[in-house]
Amino acid sequence: MRLLLAEDERSLSRAIKAILEKSNYSVDAVYDGEEAADYLDAGNYDGVILDVMMPKRDGISVLKELRAKGNGVPVLILTAKSEIDDKVLGLDSGANDYLTKPFNSKELLARIRAMTRSQTAQATSELKVGNVTLDQATFELKGPGGSFRLANKEFQMLEMLMANPKNLIPTERFMEKIWGYDSEADISVVWVYISYLRKKLAALKADIQIKATRNAGYSLEESK
Repeated sequence: MRLLLAEDERSLSRAIKAILEKSNYSVDAVYDGEEAADYLDAGNYDGVILDVMMPKRDGISVLKELRAKGNGVPVLILTAKSEIDDKVLGLDSGANDYLTKPFNSKELLARIRAMTRSQTAQATSELKVGNVTLDQATFELKGPGGSFRLANKEFQMLEMLMANPKNLIPTERFMEKIWGYDSEADISVVWVYISYLRKKLAALKADIQIKATRNAGYSLEESK
């Protein structure tokens, strides 16, 4: 799941990003309202964490613009302890929830899970393609040959492939969705993770395979 974090206090931003990534979220971090609006225009996010007070543009104006464009992505606003009006204005402007600073990391994660629940209704279910099953709650990949618990990025890649069997997913889409726009990773990292997944599928005696289409992307197909 990919989140946009807009928080101008860089030490807090780093801390939040680390908490989220440890919980298997992919996070793009920005530090002012204009940058947040630009990323929201260009990106496809599953949720947004938006500080109210930011340079260049405040979080409420970014939120109002987002909703005016018909974007219903779940938004959690961060407010200062005493600013009740910010909370009310944020909710009235289309926020799904708010969190008062300072906050506990467990509460942050609980709020994010709650506001994105509609997007992750299937997160407690399993994806099944051929004789392979991917548990979206535990990251466990199971087949006739046993099981593996996938690492975060392995899981996200295979989830995309298994949710769209036989559909070609461009390499750039993997980069955008999993590594994010601000990543310094080379696009070849996608091939590396595809290689990891192919080895695991082979070890599980899977009857599906990841097919590469030259200069285009990858798709999940039945083994010949």
